[in-house]
Amino acid sequence: MNHANPHRRLVMPSSDKFHEECAVFGICGHREAANFTYLGLYALQHRGQEGAGIVSSDGRNFHAEKGTGLVADIFGKKDIRRLSGDKAIGHNRYSTAGESLLRNVQPLTVNFAFGNLAVAHNGNLTNAPMLRSELEAYGAIFQSDSDTEVIIHLMAHSRGDTLLDRAVEALSLVRGAYSLVMLTDHELIAARDPYGFRPLCLGKFGDAWIVASETCAFDIMEAEFVREIEPGEILVINDKGVTAHRPFTPPDAPAKCVFEYVYFARPDSRIFGDHAVYPVRKALGRQLAKEAHVPADVVIPVPDSGVPAAMGYAEGAGIPFDIGLTRNHYVGRTFIEPEQAIRHFGVKLKLNVVPGVLSGRRVVVVDDSLVRGTTSRKIIKMIRNAGAREVHLRISSPPTVSPCFYGIDTPTQKELIGSGHSIEEIRDYVTADSLRYLSLEGMLNAMPGRDDHYCHACFSEQYPIALTKAEEIQLGLFDADAHADTR
Repeated sequence: MNHANPHRRLVMPSSDKFHEECAVFGICGHREAANFTYLGLYALQHRGQEGAGIVSSDGRNFHAEKGTGLVADIFGKKDIRRLSGDKAIGHNRYSTAGESLLRNVQPLTVNFAFGNLAVAHNGNLTNAPMLRSELEAYGAIFQSDSDTEVIIHLMAHSRGDTLLDRAVEALSLVRGAYSLVMLTDHELIAARDPYGFRPLCLGKFGDAWIVASETCAFDIMEAEFVREIEPGEILVINDKGVTAHRPFTPPDAPAKCVFEYVYFARPDSRIFGDHAVYPVRKALGRQLAKEAHVPADVVIPVPDSGVPAAMGYAEGAGIPFDIGLTRNHYVGRTFIEPEQAIRHFGVKLKLNVVPGVLSGRRVVVVDDSLVRGTTSRKIIKMIRNAGAREVHLRISSPPTVSPCFYGIDTPTQKELIGSGHSIEEIRDYVTADSLRYLSLEGMLNAMPGRDDHYCHACFSEQYPIALTKAEEIQLGLFDADAHADTR
């Protein structure tokens, strides 16, 4: 069984140079702005582990610190002290767009007609390569591989009378997903694309205003969650407060990323309004138990992201829940490691079985998603080696059949095991006694606001913003052989 559209074959380039799976944070009106930005990035570390940066403004000058690696390893007390000012923005980066080099670490900074400007972006612009080529034809010189720099150049080329006018014009030209923060000498600007793909929220700490990808960044500093930044909305934040602008009309069907709930967001966050992630993941597990019950002695999760779904499955199925696998938390998440060699070695570094929990028992293993299948195969082998009598794999999302073009890093379609194989073929590969996925309808029924619209293209190939042929060619996705005249 092949879930892919037989009339349209997309081939992802090996460089994967067009995803930005990241975190953004911004604060305005606090004398310890850089310190709070550090805390916010620390809380949002799960959204990007390849590099981080902070840029602050004291009203006259920008101060910047960037590095590759984890937040706690990049910024020391001396670094934070150098970041003076009452305004700052920060960014955690996962190197899916451009190489893992310091020049690609955000925020990106420039000085142009309106003074200093820094930009940090979460999402992916599907027409960035095409816009980049056009800008280069007009003489633009790019310093990074990131599509975020395209926004900066579009603003620089705009003839708008104000910085806000230029931001609106630039964002009207891009296609795809963006949740971004901008810093000027005197203001913090936040913007979210009209489809609302990636989360972005507004908070308050005393007299200071905060913007972050997820509310867990507010919790670490005990800030108040105020509201979600609406799709198509731009906020201008300065010492006078917050001014909301809505220059873009959201589509009739927004496209909030369902995978944020399934896997990517932190379980203690509230995203897309005021909806907590943790109970949604438990609901996915309970729905999975309804659809894919199997007699068993114990339900165990693949830690950590599979824990809530496994708890929900155990409740729904009436089977005891236990911890059969333990995780080394000092090893990064295998799904977002960029090199296959690291993923292969990382499974054993990351997970180990708990003695006595599995021996002689029928085990249900619950995970949130199954992408390549290589990790699941190794996990099941470990469980069998621990003496399990049966191993049944349950996935709290549908088969991943398509790459994401809007900011979640998924592998090439060839590497997605769900794209070209039947469930039975996948079961045989991972060596489980049985394998069941949650249905697409079941997943959507578990989402908050059932009538809301979610992007589930990675599970359904139903892309909210269809790629033009020109974009496919620019991105290296167009497969000429699949469209050749075979007469």
